[in-house]
Order: sequence, then structure tokens, then C-alpha cells
Amino acid sequence: MDVIPIAPQVAIRIEDLSYAYPDGHRALNSIDLAVHRGETVGIMGPNGAGKSTLALHLNGILTGQGRVEIMGLEVNKKNLKEVRNKVGLVFQDPDDQLFSPTVKEDVAFGPLNQRLSKEQVEHAVSRALAWVGLEGFEDRSPFHMSFGEKKRASLATVLSMDPDILVLDEPVSNMDPRGRREFIQLIGILEATKVVVTHDLDMARAVCDRVVLMDKGEVVADGRPEKLLSDNALLERHGLV
Repeated sequence: MDVIPIAPQVAIRIEDLSYAYPDGHRALNSIDLAVHRGETVGIMGPNGAGKSTLALHLNGILTGQGRVEIMGLEVNKKNLKEVRNKVGLVFQDPDDQLFSPTVKEDVAFGPLNQRLSKEQVEHAVSRALAWVGLEGFEDRSPFHMSFGEKKRASLATVLSMDPDILVLDEPVSNMDPRGRREFIQLIGILEATKVVVTHDLDMARAVCDRVVLMDKGEVVADGRPEKLLSDNALLERHGLV
């Protein structure tokens, strides 16, 4: 008897998604994209390609024309809370994510909003800080930490909610070489479906199963990183080299 292979489950489905900012700038043009569970997908392209705009649609911060589904759930006002429990978005600038007097309060914010018990919140905070190597930082002020430590704390605020999907916007930008290497290793071992918005070709090669290249609000290439990122003519046409 022939064994019928099981199709991978879709974690993110985007259909005919377009978005224009209030000033009229059209940032996305009829995007179609599917990301399967367990995949790590790099979203790459020049500045202004629409990468971050696309990322902000994955948990409903922005809403355009078209359809976005997360784990089979349409992203809309009715489903917004459930979607945001499934999608953890880590901003490029950690100062956009950290706002509490202590690291512990920042990391506990999400689990508290999930209405977990006190013991569950404590466990979620401890586990997330351990994952990012910030054990013992609970009472530190985020405002007195290094940039790399802030990036780790920002990631912990998302991991504490145990999301199915991680969306990371330029996760290693402005980091020193050692911090960059350590953060890339950390991202590589995290078990989740991951969408990584990045300009970093080496990072994409290291952690991504697949690369989606965007330019002028459109998907212009989609494939394995070893193929796309070795095509210098393609990268040059779209401002990546």
C-alpha cells in the first residue's frame, strides 16, 4: 500500500493582502504567502520593501485589504486577543517593547493579561528569562541594561506567553559581533514557527529554512536560502548587495 504523505499544517496564510498608509504610500500589493508550522522563514528586501508592514499584519497591529489567518484563525477585531496569544512580535527597537520599572514586570505583563495564576506567571517569567540567558535580571531596570541585554529581555517578554509563532523584526541590528552571534544561536534553537525580518544575509543562511524576498510591496522570490542568497544578480537587483 502506498503511504500518502501528510501535508504540513499552515501556521500563517496570507491572501491578496494590500495596504496603504494614510499618506497614500502603498506598502503592500496583493501579497500571497503561506508559512508552515515549524518553518523559519526570512523576509528580506531593501528599505521600503514592505517587510515590517507585513510583519505588523500578523498580529493585527495593522489591518489591510485581503485576508490573514493565524493557525486557521482570521486576524480581525473579534479574534484579536486570541491571535495575539498565538503570535509574539519582537520589535526592532527594544525600547518600543520595554516599559516597566523592572525586567520581571515587563516579562510578566503578557502572562498576567492571559489571566494565569500567580504561580503560572512566576514559572513563565523564570522560564523565559532562562531561555534568553537573563537569570538573575528580574529586578534590573531595562533602562540601565546594554542594548544586547535589552534585546534578550524583549524576546523574553514574548516567550513568556508561549506563542506558537515568533515574528522578529531585524533581531540582530545594531548589535556587537559577539551579541549578534549569541542571538542568532538563540533564535536557531527556539522551538516555534518563526518569521524573521532581516537584512542580514549570514543570519538568514544560519537560521532560515526558506527566504521570501520582497521589493516595492511585492514578493519577488521565494525559495531555499542556499539558492536565493547565492544569486548575486537577484540580490543586486533588489538592493541586498
